[in-house]
Amino acid sequence: MLSDNVKQTIQSAYRQFLKANNLSPRQGQKQMVAAIANTLAGIDSDDNGLRKKNDKPHICVIEAGTGTGKTLAYLLAAIPIARELNKHLVVSTATVALQEQIVNKDLPEIKNSTDFSFNFSLAKGRGRYLCLSKLERILLNTDADKEPGLFEPDFGLSTPSGEISLVDEDALKLYKHMVDKLAAGHWNGDRDRWPNELESAQWLPITTNHRECSGRRCSNVSNCSFFKARDAIEKQDCIVANHDLVLADLALGGGAILPPPEECIYIFDEGHHLADKALSHFAFHTRVGATSKWLDQCRSSLSSLLGEISGAGQVDHYAEQLPAALQEGKKYLEALYPLCQQLMEQRTLQHHSHSQFSADDKRLRFEQGIPPSEFVELTRELESSFGRITRLFNNMNEEVQQAMDDSLCSVPKVDLETWYPILGNWLARAEANLELWSSFNELEQTDITPKARWITVVEFSGSVDFEVCCSPILAAHTLATQLWDECYGAVLTSATLTALGNFNRFMMRTGTNKGQHYSVMPAAFDYSRGRLQVPDFALEANRTDEHTESLIEHLPDLLSKEMGNLVLFSSRKQMENVHEQLPSSVKKNILIQGELTKQAMLNKHKKAIDGGKSSTLFGLASFAEGVDLPGDYCRHVIIAKLPFSVPNDPVEAALAEWIEQQGGNSFMDISVPDAGIRLVQACGRLLRRETDSGTITLLDKRFLTKRYGKLLLQSLPGYAFD
Repeated sequence: MLSDNVKQTIQSAYRQFLKANNLSPRQGQKQMVAAIANTLAGIDSDDNGLRKKNDKPHICVIEAGTGTGKTLAYLLAAIPIARELNKHLVVSTATVALQEQIVNKDLPEIKNSTDFSFNFSLAKGRGRYLCLSKLERILLNTDADKEPGLFEPDFGLSTPSGEISLVDEDALKLYKHMVDKLAAGHWNGDRDRWPNELESAQWLPITTNHRECSGRRCSNVSNCSFFKARDAIEKQDCIVANHDLVLADLALGGGAILPPPEECIYIFDEGHHLADKALSHFAFHTRVGATSKWLDQCRSSLSSLLGEISGAGQVDHYAEQLPAALQEGKKYLEALYPLCQQLMEQRTLQHHSHSQFSADDKRLRFEQGIPPSEFVELTRELESSFGRITRLFNNMNEEVQQAMDDSLCSVPKVDLETWYPILGNWLARAEANLELWSSFNELEQTDITPKARWITVVEFSGSVDFEVCCSPILAAHTLATQLWDECYGAVLTSATLTALGNFNRFMMRTGTNKGQHYSVMPAAFDYSRGRLQVPDFALEANRTDEHTESLIEHLPDLLSKEMGNLVLFSSRKQMENVHEQLPSSVKKNILIQGELTKQAMLNKHKKAIDGGKSSTLFGLASFAEGVDLPGDYCRHVIIAKLPFSVPNDPVEAALAEWIEQQGGNSFMDISVPDAGIRLVQACGRLLRRETDSGTITLLDKRFLTKRYGKLLLQSLPGYAFD
């Protein structure tokens, strides 16, 4: 129950903020504040302050369109409730831009405009901070950067090759400059605070991850920028993070980077991204050839390892067993490579009993997630081999940890600290391989949904490799068990959470149940200021060649000659074909995605409009969301075709397959709702401010001729439809 004191605090703060910033109250914003406050305040707690697992909703899901003022609404509602309940408020976003806006603008404005007393900080993972120990080793030991396996271009399993990235002279100069900045107190080790953008090749050798970091045992821990930031988080009322960091924390068991979930109230802004982000975190993949080379690197490095840390506990005992284990893993990988090659060569058999191949993306998906029996046999052997490798690396890792704590250990601590991150890197990579091969052997499905399994051909530096992948087709079960069941409370908000007028798609993908609070806020804009039209000349876009020719013919007449246009395509090939064949007089005013960075395109577009010239943006899906072009910057949005997803994504294909097996209709249950959300997002590029107006032109006649077109129209806000 919302106490009178908290209720008055929220109401007073809202009035104060509006007055201080000369703003007027908004209906949707007020309703959003009330919905969040009532949901969070209605949660029952036990004597220890933990949420009681009862039927009361503890999750508030709110769809609120552009102009509602979502950020202010959830911060004003949640900050005082979190403080009263003695909980941390974790605000998570999908983009860096929104994260920075909240930290640098929204939270300071609330603090300065109201009587709220709270503190806040930005939370980031280890990878955003300098590792002093790594930096020291590079500068103090000129041979450290040549240690096999130490500095690779990517510590993950997606490393394209087994080649080693060495630290060059330019990087060494940069690292010495960093030391000077640190010593002068002009830099705190935060990558984002460095005055210039740092390339990954320069940054990766001097940062770390949770497996490589020796934590409180490190001799530099008192000066460690990550641990200083981590310790400061514990004292913050409000922590601003991102979806990736929250999911990474959950993958580590919760409470490793952020406070434990049971002590947190989460707010997921841009909440429609959460399910897709979660899928990528729970997927596993490895490259067969690259991993085989990596095992060779590990084996060749063992003599160097024992030459420096021999005698550290039982490291020698476990190291002696490694060559045979590494060789065994390599043997099965070398057997898997030609099998992958053979399966890919059979791609012309479109109705193979085990697989479907997409010639466009060099991808082979196993039907129902079940590979051929000979493939499964090899993955069983690989699971066994990497189980053994992982155990040995883990044992060695623990022995080095204990040796660092043992004052009587004869091995110099500096040598232990040198090899600990290398062992940690090896262990993390072995664990990820083990998880992948284990997931390939869970063919008797015990989960609610099956897994997608596939192979992708990867070409790198003239060589061919095969990436073996496994992913859940939905993140719902994992999110439900690891996040929603554990957290004290949560708020999810976005402009696009419903599909075709309901939250069914959202619940299916995120795992929130029907007992939670769901609501849609009233529109902040008069959407009738935007005119939606399907011209008479529009064709059904599935007639690809004719549709492309129609676009080439009619686009020059559709584009505004005085103001900004945004043309959105679902296919890069079609976008490039249309652009190539347009008259030069039209092309000169077009900025096409791929020729410049997204931000550079937007800046150039705005500069042209400000100069009284016409400008048109040609973009793909990334321009249909998160692009803010108010007023004359965008008076006309042209959508080439209904945004149905291209049917080559193995996870989406496996989900459709599963829906059909359950007796559903994958097109109506998945494809149409997904297209509905994308269409709302694309149309949403037009009206960005209350005074905006303009036209949306949809060049796909299926919107009028197919029965699902009516559903898509009903899912859009109230544009004036011709």
